Amino acid sequence: MKKTTYLDNAATTAVHPEVAKEIAESLQKFYGNPSSIHSLGRQSRAQIELARKKIAGCIGASPSEIIFTSGGTEADNMAIHHAVKKLKVKHIISSTIEHTAVLNVCKYYSNEYGVDLHLISPDQDGLITKNLVAKVLESIPSGEKTLISLMHTNNEVGNITDIKAISSLKSSSPNLIIHSDTVQALSYEKVNVTELGIDYLACSGHKLYGPKGVGFLYASSEFGMTPLIIGGGQERGFRGGTEPIG
Repeated sequence: MKKTTYLDNAATTAVHPEVAKEIAESLQKFYGNPSSIHSLGRQSRAQIELARKKIAGCIGASPSEIIFTSGGTEADNMAIHHAVKKLKVKHIISSTIEHTAVLNVCKYYSNEYGVDLHLISPDQDGLITKNLVAKVLESIPSGEKTLISLMHTNNEVGNITDIKAISSLKSSSPNLIIHSDTVQALSYEKVNVTELGIDYLACSGHKLYGPKGVGFLYASSEFGMTPLIIGGGQERGFRGGTEPIG
């Protein structure tokens, strides 16, 4: 039998055997609807909340700030949607090297809702720096709400953006909101939302040796969240749809 050497972990990782085992056991054991009030439903709910607590602890957040999603793309969409529709941001600062899960959403809200989109090209080292962002901010009228959406770690070349330095711009521009796609980062880098000054963070399980179709959004309690998927009030009303347990 021909042996296959897999070299595409930047695109997706294989599910770790321990993860696969845990999922299989959960699917068999916790089959009750998490919204049901009977014992099987409460057991499923407890598993979800345990996972929420563990994830929050990993990134320095509160469990109430974690919203489970279908992956990073949905998480990115939720954050940008909320920033435009609810927080009323007038400007979005992003980069030309963002993942399309961010770049195309930013372009959509620019084209359809008139949000001013400022796309920064990286410097000669492939980096989006604090100075580059600050230069763009100089062209934005003081006091107007602005979303900065920059990935933590680039999924193609691996360059790491100094999110902490960029978020420090809040001290002189208090109307800034920081969103970071950390899908590529969490397997390799320590990410603490408080230390980095992140208000919204997106993650996808399939880059962490987990299954596809699973992810989460960190949404700071300071700014809240608007549902992108409206339904039965799951995820505390932030995302409709019966939650998966596995």
